[in-house]
Amino acid sequence: MTRPLTAPFWRRAACTLLAAALALPVAPLHAQAVGSGSGSVPGALPALGDSASEALDVAEEGRIAREILRSARGDPAFLDDPVLQGYLESIFLPLVDAARRSGQIGTDIDRPYVWTSFLVRDPSVNAFAMPGGLIGVHLGLIAMTAHPDELASVLAHELTHVTQRHIARSISGTQRTSLLALAAMMAGLVIAARGGNVDLAQAAVTGGQAAMLQGQLNYSRDMEREADRIGFGLLTATGHSPAAMASMFELLSSANRLNDSGSYPYLRSHPLTTERIAEARARVPDGAPAVPPAPPLHDLMRARAAVLMDPSTEALQRWLQAPGEGLDGLYRRALAAARLQDAAAGDALWPALQQAWVQPGLPADAARALRLLGAELQLALGRPQAAGLLADAADRSRAALLLRAEVARSQPDAAQPGSARAALDASVQALQAWVIEHPEDAGAWWALAQGARLLGQPVRAGRAEAEARWSSGDLGGALAALQAARRLPAGSEAIELHVVEARWRVLEAERRQRMEAARARGR
Repeated sequence: MTRPLTAPFWRRAACTLLAAALALPVAPLHAQAVGSGSGSVPGALPALGDSASEALDVAEEGRIAREILRSARGDPAFLDDPVLQGYLESIFLPLVDAARRSGQIGTDIDRPYVWTSFLVRDPSVNAFAMPGGLIGVHLGLIAMTAHPDELASVLAHELTHVTQRHIARSISGTQRTSLLALAAMMAGLVIAARGGNVDLAQAAVTGGQAAMLQGQLNYSRDMEREADRIGFGLLTATGHSPAAMASMFELLSSANRLNDSGSYPYLRSHPLTTERIAEARARVPDGAPAVPPAPPLHDLMRARAAVLMDPSTEALQRWLQAPGEGLDGLYRRALAAARLQDAAAGDALWPALQQAWVQPGLPADAARALRLLGAELQLALGRPQAAGLLADAADRSRAALLLRAEVARSQPDAAQPGSARAALDASVQALQAWVIEHPEDAGAWWALAQGARLLGQPVRAGRAEAEARWSSGDLGGALAALQAARRLPAGSEAIELHVVEARWRVLEAERRQRMEAARARGR
């Protein structure tokens, strides 16, 4: 009997294929410096002529990174939570900027790579780097870290695996593997997962050692030490505590000694030796203070990560009923009530939540996070208070943008002339401006499609749906949405119809190119 193939299986198998293909043994390699003399940049790689450039083309790595990201968005384990994603990016993107300033990200890789972090709905403590600038972070890691600086130390380490091109440098000259061919295998796994064909998936991973590495990329010990050393520089360059990396290592090591249930895959792909821990401690300057207490926002984001690990009703009920004091306990219960749409629990928690975000001395970022949670709760319960909580025009975050759009769409008279329609139109215009700057934001495109459809703009809605599907790896669905939009009368959307026609030609060319590549592989 053939059992259904679940999406998490293809995610694990695809990552394992990637690991098995790329994690090859090589002689020790060390970071080089660009230029000579006092103008050298420690930890930077030369743009041309190095072994990594010979092994893999950076443009190819960037293309495969975008394809992986599109495919991953269709996996239930891929979590697009705007609040938590925004927090992750607030730590990750400054590290990327610091790597640019130091010369570790040169012009050769800056434009082709995606420099994107993403969340994985998984309770295990893990993070991993993938080709082309992708960094995946499990919710279990965020929930475990006691301070944002500790989370930053892991991200800095993983980012260094990318900037030093450890994946490419792990490939020997006689065992080069085409990332594009690897992408085709992953695409096959996605198709198999969606079709429930376990036999096809098993054929795709034959020889891939599906149980190997648990989907993580392994590196040589020299590369791990290099990632520690250069990552430490990024950590301190962005103002994080010098003690954070050693603190994180000690936390991981202690937790792993107490728990051997497999909850710490990071320690299998990034083994912590006593030497590495000692080196991390030695890098802390004499007299440097220990990692300070966590700011309130980090405690709230840890609470959010813990609740979002398991979306099942049973798990949310446990969080709703779990005892817990402080802001993080209140946050967990209110978020669980919102996800359960439990009006009784939400109403009971509402006064405490209102008091929480106005308490004296609370940092502005934590107060904003609590207000956004209040808007989530009221929106989930169908209450009008949600709109008022999002009135702060200074909050231009993606989370606020998407919540405002959802509130605007939820109004019963949103499609009728009046203030509700004006709010909906404003949200659609804001979303349109956002996707111009973030053209692969599938969530924003879906919100734009829904809003435009309510406003009676079917061409814009069809184009937005197509972009959302394309950004989620569904090329066929994107073409179908564009084809439907092409058949609509232009009316007042003549310009949008020209855009639809242009995008259809681009994606149709992509479809033909993929078919030709598939035929070539079949010869």
